[in-house]
Amino acid sequence: MSNRHLLNLRISFRFLVWWILFGCFPGVISSFMVTLDSIELFRSLNWISKPTVYFACKGENKTMLPDVTKPGVLYSFRGQESWQPLTQLDAKKCKRCGFYEKEVIKTDDVYKEWEFCASDFKAPSGKYILLKEKELNATFHCQECASLPGASNANPQTHNDDDDDDDDGKRMRVFIIILITVLVLTVTIIALMVAHKRWQKKKRQQEQARFLKLFEEGDDIEDELGLGTII
Repeated sequence: MSNRHLLNLRISFRFLVWWILFGCFPGVISSFMVTLDSIELFRSLNWISKPTVYFACKGENKTMLPDVTKPGVLYSFRGQESWQPLTQLDAKKCKRCGFYEKEVIKTDDVYKEWEFCASDFKAPSGKYILLKEKELNATFHCQECASLPGASNANPQTHNDDDDDDDDGKRMRVFIIILITVLVLTVTIIALMVAHKRWQKKKRQQEQARFLKLFEEGDDIEDELGLGTII
C-alpha cells in the first residue's frame, strides 16, 4: 500500500473518530491550542519608532510579540516561547482576531482582522497561512485542528484579503496625513504673512530714516549757504 493511501486512510479514520465524538459526545472537545510558526511584516505602520506588534482576539487579552521589531524580516518560532500558545479555538465557533501595532497618541493600527476558525487548518500539516498584501504574512499551527471533519488533505490554506484598504486603520492614517498636511500649510502661510509684514515695516522704517537723513542734509546745506539768515 502506498504512502498516499495510508495517509488517506489515516485521515478517514480521524474523520470517523471526530464524527463519533461530535455526534455522541459534543462536550468532549472544547478548544484547541494554536501557536504562531512565523510572521513577516511587509511594512511598519509607525513612522517614528520601532513597531510594537501584538495579537488579540475579541474579548481576550493582548499577546505581545516582543521579537517582531522590524519590517521585511521573517521571524520564526518554535511554539515554546513564553507567550505561546497564541490563542485557543473552539471546534464549532470562530473568533474575531487580528494583528495590531500599538500606538501612543491615537488608536492602535490594524494590520489585519479576520474570522479565525479551527476549520481553517488543513490536514495533514495542521498549518494555516494568513497573507495580506503589503501588510503581513503569518503562519499558524494547530495539529489537533487538522483532525477536524472540516479539514482536508491539501496544502496549508492561505487567507489572502486584498480588499481591506478601507478599514478603520487605513482611514485613520489617511485622515492623519491630511490633517498634518493642512497644519503644515497653515503654519507656512501664517509664517509667510508675518515675514511679509515685518519686511514691509522694516522697509517703511528705512524709507523714513532715509527721508529724515535727506531733510537734515538739506538743512545743513542751507546753513552753509546762509539761506536761512537771508530769508
